[in-house]
Amino acid sequence: MLKKTWFAALFLALALPASPAFAADTAQLAFPGAVGPAAHTVGGRGGQILRVTTLSPDGPGSLKAAIETPGPRIIVFEVGGVIDMGRKTIEIKHPFLTIAGQTAPGPGITLIRTGIDVKTHDVVMRHLRVYTGVDGQPKRSGWEADAFSTVAAHNVIVDHCTFLWALDENMSASGPRFTGKTVAEWREGTSRNVTFSNNLAAEGLADASHPKGEHSKGSLIHDNATGIVFYRNVWAHNVERNPLIKGGAQALMINNLIYNPQHRAVHYNLMNLEWVGHAYVTGQITAVGNAMRGGNDTDSDLPFLMLGGDGDLEYYGKDNLFVDRHGQPLPEFGRYGETRAQLIRAKAPLAPLAGYNILPVRDVETSVLATAGARPWARDAEEIRVLFFVAEGRGDVIDDEKEVSGYPKSGPPVRAPFAEADWDLATMEPRSGLYPAQTAPMPQEHLSARDLDSRGGVK
Repeated sequence: MLKKTWFAALFLALALPASPAFAADTAQLAFPGAVGPAAHTVGGRGGQILRVTTLSPDGPGSLKAAIETPGPRIIVFEVGGVIDMGRKTIEIKHPFLTIAGQTAPGPGITLIRTGIDVKTHDVVMRHLRVYTGVDGQPKRSGWEADAFSTVAAHNVIVDHCTFLWALDENMSASGPRFTGKTVAEWREGTSRNVTFSNNLAAEGLADASHPKGEHSKGSLIHDNATGIVFYRNVWAHNVERNPLIKGGAQALMINNLIYNPQHRAVHYNLMNLEWVGHAYVTGQITAVGNAMRGGNDTDSDLPFLMLGGDGDLEYYGKDNLFVDRHGQPLPEFGRYGETRAQLIRAKAPLAPLAGYNILPVRDVETSVLATAGARPWARDAEEIRVLFFVAEGRGDVIDDEKEVSGYPKSGPPVRAPFAEADWDLATMEPRSGLYPAQTAPMPQEHLSARDLDSRGGVK
């Protein structure tokens, strides 16, 4: 059994560089290690400190109340545990927000029966878990929440979060396709400059309550979205969209791990049915140092990248790895639909690569399994199960969270005061260089008995 201390040591070695001195301008990184066009997002820097003191879904001291407070704000947590939102999606509508989940006492903050939609700009969200789930709803009954999505938002960073059991996508960047009359206006009117880094996005539910039927999806980058970055994330057990890049969108993928995609891993699709009356825009994908490994559900000979629809795609790929569950090579490219769409291979990256710590692809799996997810220094039972199974080549696409465990139990809240002096309020990094000690026990009761050995470890 890998011990929590191993996770903590490796996480601290790889993911916690020293905090730079604060400079009160937009030239400062949002936090050490922030990357991409959104790297300098100010979030709630300089705003009021709002303290979450209850696990209630709403009301005074709740996360929802803090999110709905206008103006620049930094949300910190003086409570840890499970927040049950009762199938109500959280909407972030006011800009200049930092949600600092790292400040919560152990076991951290886990949101269940919900999703998060960001509909504004300058948002930094770190170290949260969102476990959406079907919650017993009938198949195709209409509950179709994303675990996380931006909706025509910009300058957003989502870092070190865990997203499980979405009814639509686990983590996405979306918005309207066509706002205005020009391509520049289309891109201005939808999501742009969004970074997803160090996240775990797993077990999108397949045959559940989504009205369209099968909908186990990893990530969707909607038409004309630009400046979208995926850096050091893990996608696991999603049927498709690992990720899907739609017409005219631009995405950069660096050092991600894709495990057990069923029918499609990375794919691009500009659909004529959605673009009637509009001139096509060529999409762009730059993929460097990404690893795809087949699992129990992966189609034989599944390509790393598939092209569908009618629009062309410019693609730059370097040092990517794609193998089946036995380590045998898989094809790099395939297509679905017999259309005129063309893959245009670029000779140079289509997005800037400066500022990224790019690992050789053979080092990616070990590295990201140690650091991805909400709290690598104190993982919960679901994160342990998913990540261990990825490492061991186990796990499956599921239809219902009850197939693997079900929602975590809502125990008594864990409380600890937030001391401003202990934190760099510009970056929300601890001044000691270490995250707070975790005091809550690992909730292993959430693992099924067949996954635990006699010592409480994962089989």
